[in-house]
Amino acid sequence: MEIEQNLLYTKEHEWVNVEGDSATIGISDYAQESLGDITFVEVPSEGDEVEQFEQIASVESVKAASDIFSPVSGKIVEVNPNLEATPELINRSPYRKGWIAKIKMSDPEETANLMTAEEYESFLESTG
Repeated sequence: MEIEQNLLYTKEHEWVNVEGDSATIGISDYAQESLGDITFVEVPSEGDEVEQFEQIASVESVKAASDIFSPVSGKIVEVNPNLEATPELINRSPYRKGWIAKIKMSDPEETANLMTAEEYESFLESTG
């Protein structure tokens, strides 16, 4: 299982890559591995305003359906156009090609509510 060191994480296994006031989000390698083969992704709509930890998407797999929560508040500025036709990108490349959405953050200080890679790794060990 891979944990990207430069990202922040949630307890629901989402990751976020923050660059300025822009945040790219997806689900962690642990989450995609737990779900199994992903067969469908419902992405949010561009222009939607979202709140931190609010449901913004869902993922269905051969094992289960899972809600995806936004690690930060803001406005959806882009969604991954490839996930509709190729949802398994999340399985193959959860941190790169399998990203779900990009958000223009309304409150960058909310990142204080997220875990570093080291904290996420400890969290997984304590819950595993």
